[in-house]
Amino acid sequence: MSKLMMSVSGVRGVFGDTITPHLVFKIAAHFAAFLKKKNKSEKPFMVVGRDSRTTGEALYHAVVSGIISVGVDVKYLGIATTPTVLLCVEESNNKAIGGICITASHNPAEWNALKLVDQNGMFLFPEYAQEFYQSIEKPIPYACWDKMGKVTMYDHASDDHIKKVLEIPYINLEKIRSKRFRVILDSVNGAGCVISNKLLRELGCEVIEINGEPTGFFAHTPEPLNKNLTQLEDAVKKYKGDIGFATDPDGDRLAIVSEKGMCIGEEFSLLLAEKYVLSKKKGPIVTNLSSSMASEDIAREFGVTVTRTAVGEINVGKSMKAMNSPVGGEGNGGVICPDVHYTRDAMAGMALVLAYMAEEFKPLSELVMDIPHYFFAKEKLDVQPEELDEMMSRADKIYPDAKIDYTDGIKIIFENQWVHIRKSGTEPIIRVYVEAKTQEQADQLCALSIKKLLEYKI
Repeated sequence: MSKLMMSVSGVRGVFGDTITPHLVFKIAAHFAAFLKKKNKSEKPFMVVGRDSRTTGEALYHAVVSGIISVGVDVKYLGIATTPTVLLCVEESNNKAIGGICITASHNPAEWNALKLVDQNGMFLFPEYAQEFYQSIEKPIPYACWDKMGKVTMYDHASDDHIKKVLEIPYINLEKIRSKRFRVILDSVNGAGCVISNKLLRELGCEVIEINGEPTGFFAHTPEPLNKNLTQLEDAVKKYKGDIGFATDPDGDRLAIVSEKGMCIGEEFSLLLAEKYVLSKKKGPIVTNLSSSMASEDIAREFGVTVTRTAVGEINVGKSMKAMNSPVGGEGNGGVICPDVHYTRDAMAGMALVLAYMAEEFKPLSELVMDIPHYFFAKEKLDVQPEELDEMMSRADKIYPDAKIDYTDGIKIIFENQWVHIRKSGTEPIIRVYVEAKTQEQADQLCALSIKKLLEYKI
């Protein structure tokens, strides 16, 4: 049996095992009641959207039933990316009390989840998440028969999202459009299919799509890692593309393939965005503990600072908002552009990268070479849910003389390299991330760290 994962971003599990319509109804009803009480709106409504997973339709009906049963209306977006849902909440000017995205993001097709959105268009701050989860075993506060919520369909959320991206003030739209970039697009048959193509055409691109129907039958392993994007690499070569873009099923992570038909690594989606945005708008970078040291190099180039947070979009976004940061995100391809909103957004990332290419008159591969290179090794350990904490208790002991950062899991810091060991918030696994000056060093340090972790005797 899989473990039900509960975190600041929501609740996630395998459909029919730990995620069921019955459970989803209960969580949605409690969440709507929680937001209704917190925001005290006279005519409360929530925004709901889903990715293309085959189980999404069943969970949609459960979510909506839960929300309207406690007297809250629903604005339903249909299939929409997670950043589209979050932006729709934010752009309602506090009229929406929150929202729910029905998506398991990068997880395999058998998974599904609820991502819980607060009134500010961001995921729940940790203190609110804890308060909410403590409330879900109480009786559901059903509304009276004459106070039931209602459902309305809203068909223009993706268009609103595209408009917001096109309004990023420092992007030169005409310069991008004049380049007529040939873009190969892989939306993995997910929610990105309903928006990415339209955005790119608005940017004057010639778009060639693969896996472009939102069927929920993912054409490859959905996490946009290099090893999963060989089809996109081949398509860029075949069609002589200027660039290839890949998104995960809910459109909040962006991976890029260069004009040479090679994945550049998910870290570079954020690094390219940092380079471009800071050339237009100075301010501190915010990213998480597992993202590349190259952010510090870029920050020095522009005379700004880097703040590191715990892993998780809300931790980065909350810090960015407090610091008025112009750019940030996570090194898993999660670009956050505050001129759109404080959430990871693959569409905003596409626009920033194309704007950078257009203004520098350089192909993508050359822009990548201008950024200092470090090398990653990323592995995960499948661990029985009941053994996760015991395994983590060993992590700060395997290198007794190293510097340790306890902000999020265990980050072991050496000169010019580090190891980050943490429990996943989305799967019953332990993630081990390593960065070093060479790929050989990263691979060796990762293998050694896992060996020590497995063999350490408490």
